[in-house]
Amino acid sequence: MRALVCSEFGPLDGLVVGEIGDPEPPAGEVLVRVEAAGVNFPDLLIVQGLYQARPRLPFIPGAEAAGVVEAIGAEVEGVTTGDRVIALGLVGAFAEKWSVPVTSLIPWPPQLRAAEAAGFGLTFGTAYHALVDRAALRPGEHLLVLGAAGGVGSAAVELGKALGARVIAAASTPAKLEFCRALGADDVIDYSQEDLKARVRELTDGAGADVVFDPVGGASSELALRATAWGGRLLVIGFAAGDIPSVPLNLPLLMERSVVGVYWGAWVERDPHASAANFAVLAEMVAAGRLRPRVSGEFALEQHAEAFAALTRRLALGKVVFIP
Repeated sequence: MRALVCSEFGPLDGLVVGEIGDPEPPAGEVLVRVEAAGVNFPDLLIVQGLYQARPRLPFIPGAEAAGVVEAIGAEVEGVTTGDRVIALGLVGAFAEKWSVPVTSLIPWPPQLRAAEAAGFGLTFGTAYHALVDRAALRPGEHLLVLGAAGGVGSAAVELGKALGARVIAAASTPAKLEFCRALGADDVIDYSQEDLKARVRELTDGAGADVVFDPVGGASSELALRATAWGGRLLVIGFAAGDIPSVPLNLPLLMERSVVGVYWGAWVERDPHASAANFAVLAEMVAAGRLRPRVSGEFALEQHAEAFAALTRRLALGKVVFIP
């Protein structure tokens, strides 16, 4: 099979597409023929050795894919060959075939085409866990989403609207802001041109945002925290800006704000049954037409440099996927 292979941690241009043998699913795993694989910012960090987990070299990057079950290992129940599934993991998705634990599979909502299904699991799983489990977002609350045009940010915008929040989407270009409006954002902020704190205060009649969804980090995190309301919750999703911010602890104290960590992958390992319940709710939302993953780029494996550049240069609107 063809696969995108990382032989050593380092620059993204060190990856190569090669031919390797098809994997054989061991006990407890199934072999998925990949139709599409989602590209996420953590994939880039893993290749560079900058992520909190380091797979054994060499490895195939990629953490999510949509495909068809082609073979089944021993001790697997509830899955048959031909099933259309979404597979989630740490690495392995950027290939024509992927052997994954049966416990990492979720149903493929039939309303989604392959590229959309490949961009559904990680981003909407993260957004739901963050907004519902960690922030307890309530209808009518103001939700500020940073990096709102990206993969996980766009999922948070859509999901926030579906949950009844008033969504303020922050992004950095007019095209991204228009994309956020199309997702359902009630208001938008161009934080390359506008004062984030002042604009949030203006849009919330001086109260501030109740919840901040922050996958960006960097300087925007403290500004967003300062823009939260009494009892506001800042959700720490990731650090796409590259810098892990330090914030003065008097900011949570003075307004009884909370800084809330969201490590969705580790949570899924600890509570897979709760994760499955979340995805069941998300699938119902998809079936009802309330959610739809947005895909802005589909690439062959040989176009990996172009696909990764869409993320590193912040050009993507929604998800980027490989079609192996």
